[in-house]
Amino acid sequence: MARIRILVVDDSVVIRKLLCETLSRDPELEVVASAQDGRIALSKIQQLHPDLVTLDVEMPVMNGLEALKELRKLYPKLPVIMFSTLTERGASATLDALSLGASDYATKPSNTGSPELAIEAIRAQLIPKIKALGSAAPPAPKTLPPPVPAIRVRPRSKQPIEIVAIGTSTGGPNALAEVLPHLPKDLPVPIVLVQHMPPIFTRLLAERLAAQSAIPVAEASAGVTLVPGQAWIAPGNYHMTVVRAGLSRRLELNQNPPEHSCRPAVDPLFRSVAEVFRANVLAVIMTGMGSDGVLGCRQIREAGGEVIIQDEATSVVWGMPGLVYTAGQADAVYPLDQLAPEIARRVQQSRIRQAAASSAGAGMESRAK
Repeated sequence: MARIRILVVDDSVVIRKLLCETLSRDPELEVVASAQDGRIALSKIQQLHPDLVTLDVEMPVMNGLEALKELRKLYPKLPVIMFSTLTERGASATLDALSLGASDYATKPSNTGSPELAIEAIRAQLIPKIKALGSAAPPAPKTLPPPVPAIRVRPRSKQPIEIVAIGTSTGGPNALAEVLPHLPKDLPVPIVLVQHMPPIFTRLLAERLAAQSAIPVAEASAGVTLVPGQAWIAPGNYHMTVVRAGLSRRLELNQNPPEHSCRPAVDPLFRSVAEVFRANVLAVIMTGMGSDGVLGCRQIREAGGEVIIQDEATSVVWGMPGLVYTAGQADAVYPLDQLAPEIARRVQQSRIRQAAASSAGAGMESRAK
């Protein structure tokens, strides 16, 4: 298999050297060149045609956002991973970059004074994303059938949907910006969601989504009571779960060990909504790399809940939804632009079914008398 050819762009000599040396040690990767600013990077892309670019946010001459705008005009499909600092400024610029078409991001090691820790951070965080986004292998022919009959048609539950739980990762911020703003403000259920992101990033993402959406969107806090028509995003570095509190349900946060190398992770949230809400759950798995969410979806379906996923064509990476699909844990597959109307439709239809069942039951009771 051909190695993934990478262009590293960063104004720091130390970071460039660290990235080039660490990436080059992986037999599946090849660093074809490096550049210290966006203008040089654009010329090297034209010369070398890399499979993927890692792009620093803050650089002289032409910064990462400026370079990304020009790059996307010329190379709309070239995978770009932003490499940013774990700061308020870095997080805000990274979210700007994602909205401009960056494929994903990774945060710079916080302590470059420790080469071992920095190298391990790059191996754990950046290299898997490069391999997921920059694979040079040709895609399989679209005429091949799926390997398993992944959609297993089940009788529709008669239980009303009382909560929507969403899980997403790579490509998620832009995907969420296509879903949450298109949900009606009178949605009669709460929404809880996990987006794989570090601290600061999740708060800024919630603020941006809130500014675009009819429903309130906030970063979750421990002890918050769930109410209809609002959405909560798990904060970075915390798992989020739902617990019973008398007749109400509330959110709890914990720092239990990461799952699937993630904290927050989707599976802890999905396990908790399956336990608390049983069959009254609609789960949604959207674009993302890795396997987080598969086990949680299985538990939701075993409890009687429903699971829908984003399709491959509109996903940046069809890892999370694809594995739910191949595991036979998806009730249906939809392109991104159909997810919001489908969520609203399923919630509304579940209530209509419940009302009809209650009416029929009342009629039978009346006739029996």
